[in-house]
Amino acid sequence: MIPVQGVQNQTIAVLGLGRSGRATAAALTEGGADVVVWDDGADTRASAEAEGLTLRDLTRETAWEGVSALITSPGIPHLYPKPHPAIAMALRLGIPVDNDIGLFFRSFATRDWDSFDITPRVIAVTGSNGKSTTTALIHHILTEVGRPAQMGGNIGTGVLSLDPAQDGEVVVLELSSYQTDLARALTPDVAVFTNLSPDHLDRHHGMGGYFAAKRRLFAEGGPDRAVIGVDEIEGLYLADQLSEGPQDDRVIRVSSETKLDAFGWSVFAKKGFLSEYRKGRQVASIDLRAVTGLPGAHNHQNACAAYAACRAVGIPPREIEAAFHSFQGLPHRSQTVAEIGGVRWVNDSKATNVDSAEKALLAFKNIRWIAGGMGKEGGITSLVPHLGNVVKAYFIGHSARDFALEVGQSVDYEIFATIDEAVARAHAEAQSGETVLLAPAAASFDQFPNFEKRGEHFTALVQALKG
Repeated sequence: MIPVQGVQNQTIAVLGLGRSGRATAAALTEGGADVVVWDDGADTRASAEAEGLTLRDLTRETAWEGVSALITSPGIPHLYPKPHPAIAMALRLGIPVDNDIGLFFRSFATRDWDSFDITPRVIAVTGSNGKSTTTALIHHILTEVGRPAQMGGNIGTGVLSLDPAQDGEVVVLELSSYQTDLARALTPDVAVFTNLSPDHLDRHHGMGGYFAAKRRLFAEGGPDRAVIGVDEIEGLYLADQLSEGPQDDRVIRVSSETKLDAFGWSVFAKKGFLSEYRKGRQVASIDLRAVTGLPGAHNHQNACAAYAACRAVGIPPREIEAAFHSFQGLPHRSQTVAEIGGVRWVNDSKATNVDSAEKALLAFKNIRWIAGGMGKEGGITSLVPHLGNVVKAYFIGHSARDFALEVGQSVDYEIFATIDEAVARAHAEAQSGETVLLAPAAASFDQFPNFEKRGEHFTALVQALKG
């Protein structure tokens, strides 16, 4: 746990008592604060009270007497579509509103650091797609090369549940737009922006607000190094805003589409090869084609971002390359779960929309594609131009017939009620050299509570095929 600094003898309110809210209350208490809490769920409130937490109905103005600050969980709206009533009350009363990320950045450094030989550092990763894989890959590389490291934030451990820093440690954080939008302190040593595509637009009142939330990670704290994916206009703009010119190597530009050889520092992937350039000269190259845990151009972008972040904290290229090869990928994200009779089985259950499914379909050849579930607005018509690698599609669940109508004659397909039936048929038909890919392009809620359970079920079915 990281005790929150600067709150001793203050009354601090915590709104939302999920994982991050409970951890925040504990860290504030450890820091000497008098903590009061509230949650909209009656069962959650009862559980919190049974654990000894002090409830106070923060939707009532009388509850705010003596309160110095409100710490809110990231899932609770603070601006759009409209603020939660408790947050609206705090805003009207002029009570500072923050979140656990803000508390982390103001509390992580301690006087103990004065005795360290190497100052701990924080790498923070944000973006629309790939941030979980990039975060996990950075942490994996650091661990493989022997650097003490922790991982948390929007992945794994909540930030205030991390351990206090060790000498020379690197903390790697995945930060969502919900988290960066509100945090009053954002001071990473290295900040990473992967890419931007439409997401959470109701929460941010459009793309401009969504990008602005991501941009705060770079604008508020001024990281020593900024790793910026420049394959979209927002990344190009952000890199330009942060640099004093093309040779400013405080900004490391990253691409999986474009050769970047005219900048002070850049990392890019072309035709499966990662290249690092410094001041117009190539200084390193890695063949990513044989890295099984990072298939496809989208993962090559993740590899470039992770490589750049690790280079920014002094990891040599050859050590990064070796760590790439031992990275198994994250569950449910282009995860190879087995090879049976020369057939590769890939679990990309996280591909719940057409953008993610498109990236998966472009990452492999000779695909037997399992897709379906609760289809989303717009269907999968936009995927039709990207089905050239698909040998056959196996559509499942609620939207199976809709998907079949949308692809028409562009690909051979068959319809199934369940994923079990699709896996069995794909196993019977797949030939050596092919890939059976679960990339649903749909939510899981017709048959599974979430994409993780869907992916776990697929993995179990595949493992059973091995006998």
